[in-house]
Amino acid sequence: MFTGLIETVGHVEGVTATPTGMHIDIATALAGDLLAGESVSVNGVCLTATRMEPLLIHADIGPETARVTTLGQLRAGDPVNLERSMRADSRFGGHFVQGHVDGVGELRTIRPDGDAHWLTIRFPGVLAPFIVRKGSIAVDGISLTVADLREDEFDVMIIPFTWQHTNLSARRAGDGVNIEGDMVGKYVARAVELTRVGR
Repeated sequence: MFTGLIETVGHVEGVTATPTGMHIDIATALAGDLLAGESVSVNGVCLTATRMEPLLIHADIGPETARVTTLGQLRAGDPVNLERSMRADSRFGGHFVQGHVDGVGELRTIRPDGDAHWLTIRFPGVLAPFIVRKGSIAVDGISLTVADLREDEFDVMIIPFTWQHTNLSARRAGDGVNIEGDMVGKYVARAVELTRVGR
């Protein structure tokens, strides 16, 4: 479980194909605070750290994860948002983020507004029940608030701190982004669905 509050931006050192998917190496100072087997969110995707070096995290990406997230498109040098799993004894900010991506959206536009930035993101139709105006949403692992919502796209405002401390400043229109809807909203949507079918 994560909070969507990005701790640092790491950089992909290498991506290699394996018989069971992909292997990724990420350069970050967080490597010294992780143990093998612990979870780490990489652009909003929960991965297991398989091995650490002083400044390097090693992790495996399964074929399904590579297909349904943007991780399959990562290349050496790419910046990635990183967050360690939340601790039960720490202050909780952001919102509950599982690291289970619901779909890949497309960054349509980036519009400066003073020191802030507006992002418009198009999302797959299947995600519509999980996105509500003024609700929480995770974009590449970042806990954000949906400022405006239309049929197939939503707007979020990025404050200067988030812009400077995540990989969003390196994003361009047309880029894919990982989207995870609010966990509570997904359970509500599922309960309503079951009610409608008479279960």
